[in-house]
Amino acid sequence: MKIHEYQAIELFKKAGIPVVPGQIATELDEAVQVAEKMGFPVVLKAQVLVGGRGKAGGVKVVKDKQELKKVFPQIRNLKIKGYRVERILIVPTVKIKKEFYLAITIDYAKSDVVVIASSAGGVDIEETAKLHPEQIHKFYLDGKKEIDSQRWNPFIKAAFPETSQQNQISKVFQNLLTLFFQYDCSLAEINPFVIDEKGHPCALDAKINFDDNALFRHPEIQALADTKFEDPDETEAKQHGLSFVKMDGKVGCIVNGAGLAMATMDVIKLLGGEPANFLDVGGSSNPEKVLNAQKIILKNSNVKVILINIFGGITRCDDIANGIIAAQKELKIPVPLVVRLTGTNEKEAKAILAQNKINTYPSMREVVKKAVELAK
Repeated sequence: MKIHEYQAIELFKKAGIPVVPGQIATELDEAVQVAEKMGFPVVLKAQVLVGGRGKAGGVKVVKDKQELKKVFPQIRNLKIKGYRVERILIVPTVKIKKEFYLAITIDYAKSDVVVIASSAGGVDIEETAKLHPEQIHKFYLDGKKEIDSQRWNPFIKAAFPETSQQNQISKVFQNLLTLFFQYDCSLAEINPFVIDEKGHPCALDAKINFDDNALFRHPEIQALADTKFEDPDETEAKQHGLSFVKMDGKVGCIVNGAGLAMATMDVIKLLGGEPANFLDVGGSSNPEKVLNAQKIILKNSNVKVILINIFGGITRCDDIANGIIAAQKELKIPVPLVVRLTGTNEKEAKAILAQNKINTYPSMREVVKKAVELAK
């Protein structure tokens, strides 16, 4: 789950990270009052949960009231990657002496939390990572929740050669790490973190992503969600206990188990097709889940075939079959259905489907091959 910058700033502030104080405005009159109280010049920052707002014109410096009256409506009427700007964060300008990039995230390849730092912060940090990877420094926690000071000192010195900056940035990282674990984050990022002309450090931006699977522990974080930026089908799937991610292909997938779901998508690609989604119904044998899964998949007009691939361990194949039949009766499915069921109560499931003139396939390769053919 993502939150807006102004919300992340509040969490940073509570964590003891120095930030630039700002205020949200939704209307021009409100923006004028905020800016006049704050004192010009100010920066207007569109609040959207997608990247590229700066290049889209969503971040502007305004020098006076007249310029504010011109620029605020322009940003307010922007659509950035399909999303209209509804809130604008107003912050005072900062005279920057030096910019840095600070972040904590999860390296899934190494199954570890990684601290990332660079003295080349700013909007082009992605280009820096590509063209000058030596400027991006990483520190792994080695499965711990605190920083090993013996290993940390060489890291912080390499990333930030100026001695005067090292203690300041170390303290910020310590607070950022506390926040990261406190709220089960998947990303906590400051870009840029700056030293101003007076030598004071502060975060000029704030970005936090949270692990969806841990949100039940943090109702105060759930309350921050802006559902306008969530895919409605993915939101509906969550409500029905389904793991669902929409994709761009034509083969709608219903599978049980994340590993089998990933493998099924791999085979679809291998045989020349494109999956329309990832969908894991989990270990439940509730036929209602299969019905809801098909309802969600059929909302995607690109889907030309539905592929059901079930390995029955805890999941009972006959319950899945009953869910398929219930969906056919209720939905009048307009696309072909190809099914593979193997495992617990497999014979009973195949009998149920055969009675309703639905063929099954004996192997994953065969069922995927048929699905890809029908999708084309």
